[in-house]
Amino acid sequence: QVPLVESGGGLVQPGGSLRLSCAASTSIFSIYTMGWYRQAPGKQRELVATITSGGSSKYADSVKGRFTISRDNNKNTVYLQMSSLKPEDTAVYYCSFKSEITTQSVWGQGTQVTVSS
Repeated sequence: QVPLVESGGGLVQPGGSLRLSCAASTSIFSIYTMGWYRQAPGKQRELVATITSGGSSKYADSVKGRFTISRDNNKNTVYLQMSSLKPEDTAVYYCSFKSEITTQSVWGQGTQVTVSS
């Protein structure tokens, strides 16, 4: 599998911002949705945001108005701009590329985001 490399996680104070990036070294699928998911300790992995090949985005209710997903197809990269961060946003964030034709998915290894004072 082509690895997805995530970056941008870290420790931030409540109310702060972070920008996550996830890049593939090569094009994986011809048409694909990019997404971000997160998993907090003791909880199931949940969808944060997705963006289709056509540019349509979807967000979890908990992050609407605070997070923005975007993509750069030329760079095979998806971004997640996170603002007004809250302690409950603390989790390991995973990126995913999913083919819109076959529904096959590839995942990144995850990047830790910790929101704490």
